Amino acid sequence: MFYTLGMPLPETSSESTNTKTNLWGRISEGRGIDELWSQFSADTRAGYSFYGKDLDWDEINKLPWWHRSLHIAKGLFLAMFYKLTPPRRIILLIAFFMLVFSGFKFDFPDKSHVEVRFELFAALLFLLLLALELADKVTMKRDLEIAREIQSWLVPSLPPAVQNADVAFSTRPQNSVAGDYYDAFYPLGNSAGNEKLFLVIADVAGKSIPAALLMATFQASLRTITGEGVPLPELVLRLNRYAAAHSLDGRRFTTALLAEYDPATRRLEYINAGHNNPILKRKNGTVERLEIGGVPLGIAAESQFEIGSVNLGSGDLLLLFTDGMVDAFNHSGEEFGDPRLVSLVKSLSGQNAQQSMQYLMQQVDTFVGATRQFDDITCLVLRCQ
Repeated sequence: MFYTLGMPLPETSSESTNTKTNLWGRISEGRGIDELWSQFSADTRAGYSFYGKDLDWDEINKLPWWHRSLHIAKGLFLAMFYKLTPPRRIILLIAFFMLVFSGFKFDFPDKSHVEVRFELFAALLFLLLLALELADKVTMKRDLEIAREIQSWLVPSLPPAVQNADVAFSTRPQNSVAGDYYDAFYPLGNSAGNEKLFLVIADVAGKSIPAALLMATFQASLRTITGEGVPLPELVLRLNRYAAAHSLDGRRFTTALLAEYDPATRRLEYINAGHNNPILKRKNGTVERLEIGGVPLGIAAESQFEIGSVNLGSGDLLLLFTDGMVDAFNHSGEEFGDPRLVSLVKSLSGQNAQQSMQYLMQQVDTFVGATRQFDDITCLVLRCQ
């Protein structure tokens, strides 16, 4: 068979297949069907949980079982409806009206009839609403990415060098920005071994942008006060007074574990301000918890705090973590839990700080599976050599 010069050859079956594959690859971003379904399921559960918070479940559970589905569907629709802006609510109602009344047929005496078809217009209105909501989301996501980049400047990207020890840390925001904070630094800027290492992990009540803003002010206050070389008890008192002045009558409090580690003597002094009790695993396998301190920062300006101390030895491991780690749950609603975390820490043997941190985070990921992350997750590991 001959073809005229300059005319394109017909597309072969392999070329057609490649085109379809490339198109599907762009749509799915290279994800497999199982991964896409898992992500869709996680998004669906998260969306149901988000809108379900507005429902009065106590009243719904009092209804006969055959009435509950209708009330749940109605409640979810109204929860979604009232989260739209007023103009978009009107567009949604018009689209539903067109969809419901489309297909009506009017017969006239002369045997002529008129059929009303509004499906296309309703679909266009739904598409318009989707486009408007998507534009808002993309704009917000872009702003959050910028905020995330700024927030990353406030925490260390690399751990400091520590005499006869190593440090590792990891954080994973529930959203683009987080209310968790961690740090490991030498306050007066001296080299490792010549000064105490300051360790901190904190969790601001709340999530996303409000918590991230308070986290930034906490970081600025902490860095300023530690730069003055004040003792740990005084530092915590000053942080608490500042937090109380900006906590909206205690509603925006901050839990924190603040500690000073002396590499020369391997002595750790700490104050636990209402935070999850850090786990100290000794070389012989025994576990201790760092509990001494007081209430969260910002609850009351006059709060007092006790200071605790512990001596570390070669082979000991200290884990600081936020509640997002133990509160993580799987698709069945089961929490990861503090006992499970303690058991995993006990199973660690000769791993360094980085390996220990990666192992623990991996175990949380395996437990959670495809369930969407509920809270910020942060951990910091100090391993004595």
